[in-house]
Amino acid sequence: MLSPEETEQLRERLLADRDRLVASAHSALDFTMDRDRDRVGRDSLDESTEEALYSTKLRLHDRENFLLGKIESALQRLENGEIDECEECSDSIGFQRLMARPVTTLCIDCKAEREQKGL
Repeated sequence: MLSPEETEQLRERLLADRDRLVASAHSALDFTMDRDRDRVGRDSLDESTEEALYSTKLRLHDRENFLLGKIESALQRLENGEIDECEECSDSIGFQRLMARPVTTLCIDCKAEREQKGL
């Protein structure tokens, strides 16, 4: 079980990560909206470069959306007092592991076992 101080540290970490991802999402939205404004006078190399950048930003945005969902889930587990319980074996995950990877749902042993199995 996490101490109140550890719980607060973890909450602050998750909220900071969430705020960073939300700011990034706003930036991606601004980039998307500005993208089509200045097309006159561009050559095919400019268009290709911009298209590659746009594609990369969209992939990153998708990953960030996925991570945002995991952060929301971790915050809910934190509120329920379940964040430090492994979803497979119910052992404690440990504060240091949670600080390293706050969205994890597995203890280090179960994660290592999954990786060995190739899951």
